[in-house]
Amino acid sequence: MYPAYEARLARRLDTARLPAHIGVMLDGNRRWARAVGADTAHGHRAGAANIEPLLGWCEEIGVEVVTLWLLSTDNLNRAASELEPLLEIISDAVDSLADQRRWRLHPVGALDLLPTATRERLKAAEAATADVDGLLVNVAVGYGGRREIADAVRSLILEGKDRGLSVEEIAAGVDVDAISAHLYTRGQPDPDLVIRTSGEQRLGGFLLWQSAASEFYFCEALWPDFRRVDFLRAVRAYAQRERRHGR
Repeated sequence: MYPAYEARLARRLDTARLPAHIGVMLDGNRRWARAVGADTAHGHRAGAANIEPLLGWCEEIGVEVVTLWLLSTDNLNRAASELEPLLEIISDAVDSLADQRRWRLHPVGALDLLPTATRERLKAAEAATADVDGLLVNVAVGYGGRREIADAVRSLILEGKDRGLSVEEIAAGVDVDAISAHLYTRGQPDPDLVIRTSGEQRLGGFLLWQSAASEFYFCEALWPDFRRVDFLRAVRAYAQRERRHGR
């Protein structure tokens, strides 16, 4: 029944009201692992395996940008016994996406907090796909919304200092547009739709600045169980809403 239901959902989507940028909080890998009696690393590997299908679903409906939150700055405080395998799984997943040359990858986050090997692999994937004319995929690793805003303001101040501006001149130039121009996602459209899996109904710091006018969809499925039908339901819900953009 699901293939027929999925096909009906896809046919009935309002193509004039689809999101251009989707942010996804890939949540629930550890709970999924516990539910199937496996170790945490198995859950993270199952979650990583679901990334490629998601990107394919996004391509099908014409999404232009996807931001995937794979690891928060808080996650960097996890025990080494969990963090080290997780970083390897993330790096392997990004390498695999890059090897296909279907998507243009852009790592975002406090990359300086990551181990050198992880950071270099993420940057290598970005360089290897820089000329790909496809879906732009922001890979958020070591990402925190508050950290991003702080980094943006710091970058703005240092830019003013390098230009020889006074403190007063720098302060006068601090506005919404100036901060936006220094975010990790500068130059990109803000997310239209943010999806969080696992039933949690909070942002947890994801795209705090960029999501001010976003629509949110919270899905009960744990990330490794997230299916195309769940994705289509999220997009349908988005298309049916009247977007007010803060008005």
